Amino acid sequence: MLMDTIKGWMPDFIRLGLNLLVILTIFIVGRKIIRLLLKMAQHSFERAGMEIGVTKFIGSLLKFSLNALLIFIIAGQMGIDSASIVAILGSAGLAIGLALQESLKNFAGGILILVMKPFKVGDYIVMPDAEGTVSIIGLVYTILVTIDNKTISIPNGTLSNSIVTNVTAMEKRRLDLTVGIGYQSDLKKAKDIIDRIYRQHPSVLKEEPIVTYVDSLGDDSVVLGARGWTKSEDYWAARWDIIEKIKLAFDEAGVEIPYRQMDVHITGAVQDGE
Repeated sequence: MLMDTIKGWMPDFIRLGLNLLVILTIFIVGRKIIRLLLKMAQHSFERAGMEIGVTKFIGSLLKFSLNALLIFIIAGQMGIDSASIVAILGSAGLAIGLALQESLKNFAGGILILVMKPFKVGDYIVMPDAEGTVSIIGLVYTILVTIDNKTISIPNGTLSNSIVTNVTAMEKRRLDLTVGIGYQSDLKKAKDIIDRIYRQHPSVLKEEPIVTYVDSLGDDSVVLGARGWTKSEDYWAARWDIIEKIKLAFDEAGVEIPYRQMDVHITGAVQDGE
């Protein structure tokens, strides 16, 4: 009787074994196809010159989608209703979405930054509450390095909705300076000094216009202005050096740079005994 029972189960065992063999084959072949497709996609991203953050995001999304498709195929082969799997994943996704609402907002902000490219790694950006060199553009946070070598982590949701100035987006920057001189100082001599320093400075681009002018007449000084252009990476070093050279040249030429002062006048007679 036992032998008859075993013989009766044999067809089921054979079908189960064949089904497991098919599932295993689908899994192995599917994984190899997924790796091949991901490698081809990576090569395409590199040839297109896409940002590293974008390539990682699209690669992760593609990997998740292909693996999900493979799971659905295997589930169908096992006789599991695919609609049930979709319903379970949908419910889980909704619960996770509600729990991670703020993180999803930052995630969406990261996608906008990576796609719109208002700045890239290495740019110096300024926003209302922070500024620094962009070190990492992640999908949730962007990391800035300040000029005194501190790191600032900014949620991408905040960053994508803020006014951001990209200081180094362009190759050249205009270097504007203003300096006040006393009303009794030689105006033409002061303008000539500033103009000469601009034109002789190695970081000021000679092919771009250099202008020296009277900016305004202040309460206690004549305000002179100057404009020239430098490469973005030379801007601050050139600015500091030119300011120092102007001060030293003014001192040597006797051009006064006035400073604010207060004159106090005491009036009235002093009474005896007081």
